[in-house]
Amino acid sequence: MHQRFVEIPPSLLEKTTLEALLETFVTRQGYDTTSEASTLQWVEELQQQLGRGELVILHDVETETTEVMTLTAARSFLGGLEE
Repeated sequence: MHQRFVEIPPSLLEKTTLEALLETFVTRQGYDTTSEASTLQWVEELQQQLGRGELVILHDVETETTEVMTLTAARSFLGGLEE
């Protein structure tokens, strides 16, 4: 992993913190969030994807921000930084 970024295992986050992070991801990615139920369904789906290793949580120690990314996007992003 690039020195500036740290992968955060979901198990280290409080449940409410993880849910808030995933809700932010859902709304930013343009998922259908027309109801609270649809948002909760997307958050549950994302939690399953995290469990399967399809998503990662990266923390940027320089900017102190945390992002959820697909594993593919994270590898591409981090690979681009090392060039």
